[in-house]
Amino acid sequence: MIPLNLPPYEIKIREANGQRKIFDTLRRKYVALTPEEWVRQHFVHYLIGHKHYPATLLANELKLQVGNKTLRADTVLYDTALQPRMIIEYKAPTIDITQKVFDQIVTYNRLLHVDYLIVSNGLSHYVCKMDYTHQKYLFLEDIPDFQNL
Repeated sequence: MIPLNLPPYEIKIREANGQRKIFDTLRRKYVALTPEEWVRQHFVHYLIGHKHYPATLLANELKLQVGNKTLRADTVLYDTALQPRMIIEYKAPTIDITQKVFDQIVTYNRLLHVDYLIVSNGLSHYVCKMDYTHQKYLFLEDIPDFQNL
């Protein structure tokens, strides 16, 4: 896997049935090591270790239902009242962050109605704060620390 634009952490990888797996600290299990999962695990550790997000308020692979279609939000941050506050969408480092990626996360937000959206491919990170009054989102310079949300 390629180096990312995220701080390193103590990565736990193992082989199982001929497949490389990485430990997901939120799901507390080893999952398939894909390029997107590589980004997710680095990003989650960054949020917990550097931005002070409580691991207990983060969830990976949140199922969302849109009619007969089941979607999965990559990571969701909840507040202490367990209301969704942030959706994070990951792409593999080789995938460019395009309008299509933002359209995907906006679809998730129609269901969750959060305050923040983040999209990352591990190399580039985009964060925006929702402005529901004016029906737009405002891009931020940096990912806020948990206490500043």
